[in-house]
Amino acid sequence: MTLIKSISGIRGTIGGKVGEGLSPVDAVKFAAAYGTWLKTNNPAPIKVVVGRDARLSGEMISQLVNATLVGLGIHVIDLGLSTTPTVEVAVPMEQAQGGIILTASHNPKEWNALKLLNAKGEFISAEEGQWILDNAEKEAFEFASVDELGKVEQNDQYLEKHIQAILALNLVDVQAIREADFCIAVDAVNSTGGIFVPKLLEALGVHRIKKIYCDPTGHFPHNPEPLPEHLGDLSELIRRESADLGITVDPDVDRLAMICEDGSMFGEEYTLVAVADYVLDHTPGATVSNLSSTRALRDITEKRGLNYHAAAVGEVNVVKQMKACNAVIGGEGNGGVIYPELHYGRDALVGIALFLSHLAKKNIKASELRDSLPKYVISKNKLQLTPAINVDQLLEKLASKYASEEIDLSDGLKIYMGNQWVHLRKSNTEPIIRIYSEGPSKEDADAFAHRFIDELKALI
Repeated sequence: MTLIKSISGIRGTIGGKVGEGLSPVDAVKFAAAYGTWLKTNNPAPIKVVVGRDARLSGEMISQLVNATLVGLGIHVIDLGLSTTPTVEVAVPMEQAQGGIILTASHNPKEWNALKLLNAKGEFISAEEGQWILDNAEKEAFEFASVDELGKVEQNDQYLEKHIQAILALNLVDVQAIREADFCIAVDAVNSTGGIFVPKLLEALGVHRIKKIYCDPTGHFPHNPEPLPEHLGDLSELIRRESADLGITVDPDVDRLAMICEDGSMFGEEYTLVAVADYVLDHTPGATVSNLSSTRALRDITEKRGLNYHAAAVGEVNVVKQMKACNAVIGGEGNGGVIYPELHYGRDALVGIALFLSHLAKKNIKASELRDSLPKYVISKNKLQLTPAINVDQLLEKLASKYASEEIDLSDGLKIYMGNQWVHLRKSNTEPIIRIYSEGPSKEDADAFAHRFIDELKALI
């Protein structure tokens, strides 16, 4: 059993002893700490939006969290089955002081988590997260008297409200999508994307929708992370139905991956790049991705004479950088599209709408769109270390050696050399260095990674 407490929330496997898995007691303690943080920083009455993905433990965890907040005197707007971006959109619409998303994202079905939002519908900061962790540890909670208890209000209107907000965006071209008459295959890994993605496609004028694993039962038919090795059934469905595109999302619908009309991968790294290609055509401005994302976004941005910015890994860091440079589009290479015109959060639904607008207006196949973008391949590796090794010292030595190259020290060490880069980051949970590299081909990326693995070994 595993329980991971971090500044972004609490995540763990269901079952086991208190403190060893995500037990009911742990869920209550963390919800109470979050509610206490809200009460410390806001006058009454306080309102919190809660939504969950379809995983099997979701209803149980939701009842525990809702009851805990009510016990603190907080009112709960319960969206029921929802998505991470939908909860993020709902918080400011409801003028709530916060939100909780019950999802373990791409983790297997035995996992669940509480992800915490502020009043803007954005993830809480590191400092706020630490306050909540400390409070949970101390169990410094004060619950409301019987006359001051909160209440739970069920609200199932936010699927439609989220979709309508997407349709209202200037760059979402419903007419072009409708006229393209796409046939689209969808794999939603039996979570809430099975409800939300087809509803969005229908609203966009897509009438030929071929669904696989779209029943929100929480029984994931394959590993829910949207990677090529997990998407064979969707590729087969595309070929069998002669679909124009395949769409897959993770269980909480904040990551988006596409499959081309021939069943080949569009590439999760290229979801953001393709959407940015469209957004920059119509609204020139800065772009942001994290340091471990493909260089292709930088290329298409600078080709237009615009500014690209890199952020430390983590959605909170990407959003902070986007706000600092007033970026028009940003996100992460894991298929996370952040379009601030709607909200500052990864949103697969708005990604779908913008991607389909781009594809329809260009009037080309998905594979042709992919081939029009800069071509890179990322190689992901790690180097096992002993706990005694000082990782920071190793990275400092490498940074000194490559000081004449373009380097970034904001999150580990990233070294740019020509059209290749390597990003080295130490793990916070185990004695390893993660080594991501990118080049024009898999062979180039692998060779570049192993060059630095060898250099690290030599330093050790």
